[in-house]
Amino acid sequence: MSFQEKNSKIQILLNGEGLPNYAEISPENINEEIPKLLEILNEQLIELEKKISEKLHKEKALSWKDVMPRLYDIEERMRWSWGAISHLNGVSNTESLRAAYSKQQPGIIRFQNQIGQSQIIYNALKYINDDGKANLNNTQKRILNSKLVSMEQLGIGLNEKTQKEFNNTSERIANLSTTYSNNVLDSTQKWSLLINDPEEIKGLPEHALGLLAEAAKKAGDLTENGEKPTAKNGPWRLGLDMPKYHAYMTYGENRTIREKIYKAFVSRASEGELNNQPLIKEILQLKLEQANRLGYSSWANLSLTTKMARDVKEVEILLEELRSASYPKAQEELKELQVFAQKSSSLAIEDFSPWDLNFWSEKLLKEKFDLNQEALRPWFPMPQVLDGLFNLCQRLFGITIEKADGEAPIWHKDVRFFKVFNLNGSHLASFYLDPYSRPENKRGGAWMDECVNRKKKKDGTIVLPIAYLVCNQSPPIGETPSLMSFEEVETLFHEFGHGLQHMLTTVDYPQAAGINNVEWDAVELPSQFMENWCRDRKTLIGIAKHWKTKEALPEEEFNKLIKSHTFNSGLSTLRQVHLALTDLKLHSEWHKDLGLSPDEIRRSISRTTSVFTPIKEDNFLCCFNHIFSGGYAAGYYSYKWAEVLSADAFAAFEEAGLDQPDKIKETGKLFRETILSLGGSLSPGEIYKAFRGRSPNTSALIRHYGLKQVSL
Repeated sequence: MSFQEKNSKIQILLNGEGLPNYAEISPENINEEIPKLLEILNEQLIELEKKISEKLHKEKALSWKDVMPRLYDIEERMRWSWGAISHLNGVSNTESLRAAYSKQQPGIIRFQNQIGQSQIIYNALKYINDDGKANLNNTQKRILNSKLVSMEQLGIGLNEKTQKEFNNTSERIANLSTTYSNNVLDSTQKWSLLINDPEEIKGLPEHALGLLAEAAKKAGDLTENGEKPTAKNGPWRLGLDMPKYHAYMTYGENRTIREKIYKAFVSRASEGELNNQPLIKEILQLKLEQANRLGYSSWANLSLTTKMARDVKEVEILLEELRSASYPKAQEELKELQVFAQKSSSLAIEDFSPWDLNFWSEKLLKEKFDLNQEALRPWFPMPQVLDGLFNLCQRLFGITIEKADGEAPIWHKDVRFFKVFNLNGSHLASFYLDPYSRPENKRGGAWMDECVNRKKKKDGTIVLPIAYLVCNQSPPIGETPSLMSFEEVETLFHEFGHGLQHMLTTVDYPQAAGINNVEWDAVELPSQFMENWCRDRKTLIGIAKHWKTKEALPEEEFNKLIKSHTFNSGLSTLRQVHLALTDLKLHSEWHKDLGLSPDEIRRSISRTTSVFTPIKEDNFLCCFNHIFSGGYAAGYYSYKWAEVLSADAFAAFEEAGLDQPDKIKETGKLFRETILSLGGSLSPGEIYKAFRGRSPNTSALIRHYGLKQVSL
């Protein structure tokens, strides 16, 4: 069969460009077509290596255009195809799909390593970098340097025996990470609690009762009279997916059930066939061995070579600055909650437990600010929130966003499609939005990912970027639209910030367009920046309209939201510091002969980063997807690092005057032309200085949280 024939056949599903036809990407097709794709790409790689060798032999010269465009095409074809499958594995997970994913993943890893360990490619890039540097622009130099570092960290310099060990370990880590993620998903799905007694759902708002009744209906539960569940009459089925779990932990008055669901949540994937504890140890040990093979003392040191932070010490300094500012406030906040609970319910201070935290925090929030966050949901129907978000983007960045449902293939009926335009009508980008929780087959959390990257073709035309935006917010119930909590609004804004950086890039080199080639600890800047606008008066008042009456959010309710922003900020900041420091220590200090388990290290860290001693059932590391199956290993600190940048960036708008539309427009234009536009074409520090005129500092973040700066 010729290359053209094989290529034609594979284009049915995985053609490497445009929008994937999700409905036709089946486990059977994955198993049939991925091996064919890898065969084709292998031929293309061999052909590229041959052309490079011939050109060097004959002309003793190489240029960027001789290597990089073709190399990118090969890598992008694989990323596009495997990316579509990985996306479906996250949003439409089934046993057969995950089996096909696991079966084909080793081949993908092997081919990635084959490219990364190609001595011909590496020597060509070194040649271009050394001898042809004068002919490269700054973006090309940065891309080339990143590619060389990436190849070095994929083992290009290892001898044959060590390289084989490295490759086997890479496959093993990938397999373990996939199993880890599946275990979290399965254990989350597996646990549920049927409630028939109305006394046991006291305190839950109508919205939450509707969610629990819908879950009971899906499970086939019936009332004693054989009727289908309703929000009013039950039965109700609790689950560990975030909308249900968070609702009960925040509003459920039955303390025994709160304790039960809390213990189930923090012990997910920690026992039986779904036990992630041995996987954690193996992943950490294998990553340490990989780092050692490459000449690094730890995975953290390897990871930080491609981040803004220079070394572990610099990260520790930032985290200690935030820890020392938040720990005293967190202790004060806990004491206030304990005293409040004791006065309100006679719960003894010494009995106050982690499963009491959300419940009494919500009660105290209402007491102090007369703020009932659940009661605000009717003011945040998703269509209205989207309109407000899109209006904000028009005001700040000079873009318009239009519905394009029906113009793109989708993977679920709830998925939306939108197009992004400049004010002059020119099409800039598009994005998918998959907003609702589907605990049966969609992993938890929220994320943005690349569907299609921006690229300038040889004929000068531009391939426009397309983003995936995925959330897990409360779904519609019956005729009632998705009524969002304020936290869900913030999450949507957060993910849209990532999407903006992907979609508004003006970089023509796809290797540095959007979020590509952006240091990991800077990639959260746009997302966390967008969260700040949820508390901007003009923005929030524009968004919040009652879904039935169209009444605007009362001014007093807006003021309550603003005043409550720093409520429990010590506890929330300290929580993030705890997670970041745990991640850093595990990837810089743990090894199998240490004499301490990963969980014991985490518990030791908690002495100064938590106001609670973790209970014995707490095995949170077993469901810490970010660092064991996501991209945040030795990088979870990035949230706080980037939050310093984002708070300081938002301060630029505050200084311009949030009530000054012309100045806001001017500042937004500069933000778009720097942070959102330049992607990975320059270092984040350079781009930030181009926007702010200086380097960032922590003062704005500490001020926004109502904390006190501590001199270290």
